[in-house]
Amino acid sequence: MTAVLRVQGLTRFFGGVRAVGGVEFEVAPGELKALIGPNGAGKSTCFNMLMGQLRPSSGEVFLNGKRITGLPPRDIWRRGVGRTFQITATYQSMTVAENVQMALISHHRRLFSFLPYARNLYREEALALLDVVGMVDQADRSCAVLAYGDLKRLELAIALSHDPTLLLMDEPTAGMAPKERIALMQLTADIVRDRGISVLFTEHDMDVVFTHAHHIMVLNRGELIADGTAAQVRANARVQEVYLGGGTLYAAEDAHA
Repeated sequence: MTAVLRVQGLTRFFGGVRAVGGVEFEVAPGELKALIGPNGAGKSTCFNMLMGQLRPSSGEVFLNGKRITGLPPRDIWRRGVGRTFQITATYQSMTVAENVQMALISHHRRLFSFLPYARNLYREEALALLDVVGMVDQADRSCAVLAYGDLKRLELAIALSHDPTLLLMDEPTAGMAPKERIALMQLTADIVRDRGISVLFTEHDMDVVFTHAHHIMVLNRGELIADGTAAQVRANARVQEVYLGGGTLYAAEDAHA
């Protein structure tokens, strides 16, 4: 089976500093895969190369078997890659539904022909996406009054607007309360299962990572030092040394042992 995402020798230098060096991995269809590592490990740089915000110094990126290395972000988005960001970015002056409608208008290439009827375009599609993330009852609320957890769910609906095959999520639970984190990642896991979307996400919350990720990669100083199941990563001596200073890698089930 062809990997949804295949990365070969991905490297990025900033001047004489190597931020990412020779990273190689795959994300399978329907896989929820985590990329973890200490601050400064190179996770955001890696994500930005995958989505086209940064050009790799060397290496290749393939989406569904087709090379996308160096393409601009909009082209990569059009080919089926969605992304959510650590800090949400929505149109605060618009309603929840209108934010999703704007993404759908862009997807259907109607950006230059929608005025003055934008609020009537793709509303039913927008409501269906909001239903997926549990926000259809807030469709007509202003984004300016939403709680942060709701903004994160709205961003997820926007990211699903073009029916992606791969979703990149950069610290999806950052800034959220513990219960909100659990709910958002369970929602993401449900979407992966129901829609067959592949997800690659970065995260600092180890409870989130070990509870939901099918496989986990560990990045340190731009180098991929582990890629395996939760049990394999937890038992990896190098991961324990560089990521947690030699301690035992924590997982949710430890609390109940």
